[in-house]
Amino acid sequence: MLIVIANDLPPAVRGRMKLWFIEPRPNVFVSGLKNAVAKKVVDYLHKHCPRESGLMIFRYIPETPGYEILGLGDTKRNLTEFSGLQLIIEKQMPISNES
Repeated sequence: MLIVIANDLPPAVRGRMKLWFIEPRPNVFVSGLKNAVAKKVVDYLHKHCPRESGLMIFRYIPETPGYEILGLGDTKRNLTEFSGLQLIIEKQMPISNES
């Protein structure tokens, strides 16, 4: 499985993505591609999308935790790793030193 969320895609890339994916919302693409094909699609996106595209890609992997998150450009969300688990930071809360 492959899920691609983009801020903006070049028209040629977006048209190509519609061949392999469903687009439930603008610039959100979902497909049940096999791993070998998914890797080729990810390589294609990295090659043909400028950094302004702001790609966040979720790809199924057979190892724990079962997914890999890849980012390209300004995704408007920060990625972090915690104990080997990739996570997306939704909102950072200020740290208070009050007791």
